[in-house]
Amino acid sequence: MGRVTVPRRVLRLRQGTPTHRPDTLAAEEPMEIRVGGRPLTVTMRTPGSDFDLAAGFLVSEGVLHAAHQVAGIRYCAGATADGGNTYNVVDVVLAAGVPAPDASLERNFYTTSSCGLCGKASLDAVRTTASWSVAGDELRVTPSLLSALPDRLRAAQKVFDSTGGLHAAGLFDADGRLLCLREDVGRHNAVDKVVGHALREGLLPARGTVLMVSGRASFELVQKAVMAGVPMLAAVSAPSSLAVDLAEETGLTLVGFLRGESMNVYTRTDRIDTGTGTGTGTGTSTRTAAGTDAATGTDAGTAGGTGTDPAAAPAPEAG
Repeated sequence: MGRVTVPRRVLRLRQGTPTHRPDTLAAEEPMEIRVGGRPLTVTMRTPGSDFDLAAGFLVSEGVLHAAHQVAGIRYCAGATADGGNTYNVVDVVLAAGVPAPDASLERNFYTTSSCGLCGKASLDAVRTTASWSVAGDELRVTPSLLSALPDRLRAAQKVFDSTGGLHAAGLFDADGRLLCLREDVGRHNAVDKVVGHALREGLLPARGTVLMVSGRASFELVQKAVMAGVPMLAAVSAPSSLAVDLAEETGLTLVGFLRGESMNVYTRTDRIDTGTGTGTGTGTSTRTAAGTDAATGTDAGTAGGTGTDPAAAPAPEAG
């Protein structure tokens, strides 16, 4: 799997018996995102779908909302002192007339794979920068459809099978069909990769869809869903209090503890068709019991540009 995984010999202990054996680790490397050649941020990520990651990050920051705003995305050569290419620097070229990121977005820090841009965002910032409102989205799904999503997400996780160490995010349509899945050591990166794919394919705003994540639902993941126009976020684990506040503020349906036929619906319960007339509130938390076509390919180009984004290093491009 190229740079997506790394082999390592380990000492394995089972019932006190030691053995040495090979293991497969999920790769984690830094990636610098530049806009028009100007460094913006650095994130720790699993290599692969890097162009999607860069595009999705810029959607989350309110810089992009449509494919035509991107003139090209490329790896930058000369990323090392000897002029070599690490394939860890990605430059996004904006289309003519698209404003560059606000200077306040430029940070001398790196984004960890575990928590993302912790503490940076606020409810007011999301409300004022979102390009679309999700409050009026007419999506309705049944508990049984939601219950099927975690297994469909897991079945499409190819790298997790060999490493056991990656988060996943998947975008599903109202019929439960998987539109896109991405994996990464960071849950926020996995979501950015999905959002970036949707941007580059012209799918934003992602109306009538469900974003399914393999971990907990943080404030930042709700933010990213809202910025992409996704009306429903479902997670196998718990949401944070601020995530619920933001979901309620923006009109997003937030589902947590989605395991088997059980789930908690924290906001906009009217989008859950329980058939009993109880899922009609707009903010009350409720608890209910309730084959994939995964777009898991690598980058083969850019929105309005050219380039490749395989797990193994491609030929370098100047930048």
